[in-house]
Amino acid sequence: MNAKVGQVREERAAEYARWFACLADGTRIRVLHAVASADRPLTVGDVVDAVGRSQSTVSRHLRLLADEGYVFLRPDGVRTLVTVNAECMVDLPAAAAEIMGAAGFAESAGPTEDG
Repeated sequence: MNAKVGQVREERAAEYARWFACLADGTRIRVLHAVASADRPLTVGDVVDAVGRSQSTVSRHLRLLADEGYVFLRPDGVRTLVTVNAECMVDLPAAAAEIMGAAGFAESAGPTEDG
């Protein structure tokens, strides 16, 4: 008996690999979380304060996150405002589900209320 084997298209696999590679850094995760959990656009200085890293480090991580579409950077006079790309809240979990195989992912997603 042959097992059913799904496939992720090559182009999508490359795109997903870039998305997840961008998140493969603890500081970058903290930067993204600070921006995503904020109730308003943040300045780069706000993010620096939130994560406790230098301005140059935070700016570099924000640029990488912006290049992959996780955040938007908008000049505002002498400062830059940072907002999260809300589409990532849907696209990233959907990518993980596709990679894991939607049915198999749901079955092994962790403990249920029963146990």
